Amino acid sequence: MAQPKLVGISGSLRRDSHNTLLLAEAARLFGDADYNLLDINFPLYNGDDEQAHGVPAAVEAVAQQIAQADAVLISTPEYNKGPSGVLKNALDWISRAKVKPWTDKPVAVMSAASGRAGGERAQLVLRSFLVTFRPRLLTGPEIHVAASHDAFDMDGRLKGDIYVKELTELMQALRADIQG
Repeated sequence: MAQPKLVGISGSLRRDSHNTLLLAEAARLFGDADYNLLDINFPLYNGDDEQAHGVPAAVEAVAQQIAQADAVLISTPEYNKGPSGVLKNALDWISRAKVKPWTDKPVAVMSAASGRAGGERAQLVLRSFLVTFRPRLLTGPEIHVAASHDAFDMDGRLKGDIYVKELTELMQALRADIQG
């Protein structure tokens, strides 16, 4: 099999996002793969704008990248007990693209948040958002990085043996799913 293609979607647009770091760690622990972080800095979804101007080219490009990937990694922060608005907005826009990229696509979901639950509620809600698209959502192990402000070292590597162990297991499960 050729080198797997992974794409990552971070629910945070922050430059130093812990969720973006978590995705990079997931890709590193996955092993040999072509990994690309997708840019979901889209305009707010507005049906009137879509009717007047169509789906933005950036959205179509991201949908195409998801369709061409072997698997998708998604990491979300937790804002007010749910995923970030930017992530929900991206999912809404991608659902409007010409290509429907999610069907039967392996997807690994994770979260990093400053709270003690590590974004557990946000991840639960995110999973419910994804169900309608019919991907193959991996069920575990669940990755909820708590106190994310202290979870990474100066090189952006995940600290804590349990997080590394479980993220490695999740990436092994994703690799096995891809290889079928």
